[in-house]
Amino acid sequence: MTSLPCNTVNVDTAPIVVTEPRNVIRAFMVLGFFALISLGSFAVDHRFIYYSAYLWFGFTYGMSLQYGRFCMASAIRDLFAVGVPRMAVGIMIAVVLFSLVSAFVTVAGKSTFHPSPIGLYSVIGGLIFGIGMIYTGGCASGSLYKTGEGSVAALLVVLSLAFSQVLVVDAGGWFNHLVPMAWTQSTIANNLPAVITPTNGWYDQFLAGYIWNLSAHTVGELLGFTNAVYAAFIGNSLINSIIPAALILTGIYIHWYRKAYLRDNKTEYLGFRTELAGFWSMITASKRTAIAGLVLGVAAGLHMWVMQGLQQRLGISNAGELLSGMGFSGLSIQDTIFDPGYFYITTQEAQGAAWVVQKLGFNVMDTIFFGLDNGVPNPLLNPVLWMSIALVGGSAVMALLNNEFKFKMPSPEIATWAIFGGILMGIGARVGLGCNIGAFFATVTNGDPSGWLFCLGMTVGGFIGVKFFNWWIGRKMAKEMAVFDL
Repeated sequence: MTSLPCNTVNVDTAPIVVTEPRNVIRAFMVLGFFALISLGSFAVDHRFIYYSAYLWFGFTYGMSLQYGRFCMASAIRDLFAVGVPRMAVGIMIAVVLFSLVSAFVTVAGKSTFHPSPIGLYSVIGGLIFGIGMIYTGGCASGSLYKTGEGSVAALLVVLSLAFSQVLVVDAGGWFNHLVPMAWTQSTIANNLPAVITPTNGWYDQFLAGYIWNLSAHTVGELLGFTNAVYAAFIGNSLINSIIPAALILTGIYIHWYRKAYLRDNKTEYLGFRTELAGFWSMITASKRTAIAGLVLGVAAGLHMWVMQGLQQRLGISNAGELLSGMGFSGLSIQDTIFDPGYFYITTQEAQGAAWVVQKLGFNVMDTIFFGLDNGVPNPLLNPVLWMSIALVGGSAVMALLNNEFKFKMPSPEIATWAIFGGILMGIGARVGLGCNIGAFFATVTNGDPSGWLFCLGMTVGGFIGVKFFNWWIGRKMAKEMAVFDL
């Protein structure tokens, strides 16, 4: 019988586990492997320190995600399927903390963030992504950290998510009939470089004919703040991140937590004081998740500071300049590669898949996404892909130390759901210009309102995914029980 992919173990009430000695050794071996990569690459060329920065922040993200079992799919699924708010609360805590650190980094002039255009595409992309992540049982970041725990199903999600993005970006033919004429005309008017053939693919027309015509602003900019402190802390952090997160937490408390809290606490009801105590109880109920949220929020903010500092120190604005200076290929026609400078997932995985596709003889460099913007560097020379691989490594270390690492092969049915859900996540990521990290977590915390639009679509998609799985499970159970009918 198929069940809804679920990891609802309460990690905060689990018994204390003594790490097995062999797992400690394995954890140090993984750590040593990444240390050798970092030191060895620096010995080859000191400019690889830029890559190592991505690597060690990715390693930190992996440890934090695994420790708190941080996953957007789990947050939405647990709320709608079993009414457990732990993960959703932890994510909102991370949003608040990351927004404060991001505001500080922005005021210091060290931010690498660029807002996304504001439009309906975010909701649609989030919707598709949300359905897919429920089918797989993990979001983009969740699938990476679960890969580090030994889950082959999660690895299938990552691979299908990566290759489906390449197909979306390069698809033409019949898909072009879905493109509005206005997009095509706007694309042609942009006079793109001759090596780019935008009218041969719908996604190029989506970008050049639609996305490029939308405006992109942070809330601080939209409110007209000229003072950098006010724009960052009041507009971007307070108004765009903290207040919405607080409202969401309040809604979670009222709808999913309050009743059980009042039932379990038999003390005298004191009105607002009791409600405040209940709200605080919800916030602090999941210590591991809260700690993970704290580390993620601070690390993600510091990540921008460090990358900006390294760019200034190395005299670059994009890692493509490093590859070019060291004589490597795979750059876009602008001599750039994907280099956001902060926590991001999905685009670097798409680049890795595109490199494989290129080696098989297919050309993807005639597209805007790869050829004009992101390039297709060798995976071993892709700094942001270093972050994703290190995230898997950091998760593996934490899983080993917690005795939670286990090589797990999926059943054929689970593998099918993993691949199908991963494909939907890849489609949603390209339509929404990111995933639960790049289009939500990293955006809303830096004052970009488009992140909440993606979150809205992702939540609705998650709700639809949960309802579908409930129907699917009920249908299968009915068929299996029918065998016993007399």
